[in-house]
Amino acid sequence: MKKIIIIDGGPRMNMNTAKLLQSFAEGAKSASSDIEVKTIRLYDLDYKGCMSCMACKLKGRASNICRFKDSLTSILEEIAQADGLVLGSPIYFGEVTGLMRAFLERLAFPWLSYNDYSLTAPKRMPVVLIETMNGTPEHNNSNHFGTMEWCITTALGEPHRIIGYNTTQVAKYDNYELGSFSEEAKHAWQDAHWEEDLHKAYEAGKQMAKF
Repeated sequence: MKKIIIIDGGPRMNMNTAKLLQSFAEGAKSASSDIEVKTIRLYDLDYKGCMSCMACKLKGRASNICRFKDSLTSILEEIAQADGLVLGSPIYFGEVTGLMRAFLERLAFPWLSYNDYSLTAPKRMPVVLIETMNGTPEHNNSNHFGTMEWCITTALGEPHRIIGYNTTQVAKYDNYELGSFSEEAKHAWQDAHWEEDLHKAYEAGKQMAKF
């Protein structure tokens, strides 16, 4: 049975990032009954970024899976054997969330060899990166997944990207100090684009399930 791991790096369970990831999962499940799709919410876990313990670099015991023991241990071991990986995060201050960045440190540092600076994951697999942001295609400051994206591409393969632009942050803008945003314009954009974004995520799920 194939296994796809979805990592949700967003804090809110029912908002934009989570909805795109759910649509992806539905697409993957629709493609085959012989597939397991597991979603992991980083905000439900207790962990830190790389601890610089260097356990993954010990001579004779080097590993390309993080050896530090906490809530991520079993998840990183599952990813090492998975058949596909999906990483989803809202964009805050032009970057993925802090928890996503900490997760990526733990995922990628063991891949890095300090002998020749190569990056080798336990297994290459298809990867989808899903982002949601306030910015529009023409006006945004996103650095996407930053330098970690190069690590992902080198070790796992070229990722497929899906971006939900100009997303709504709250249901009623009048209840918050969000004067630079027009609720009417936000909802108009969503009416024009959101279903297409969900469809892209759904189709990406179907495609990964067939890989």
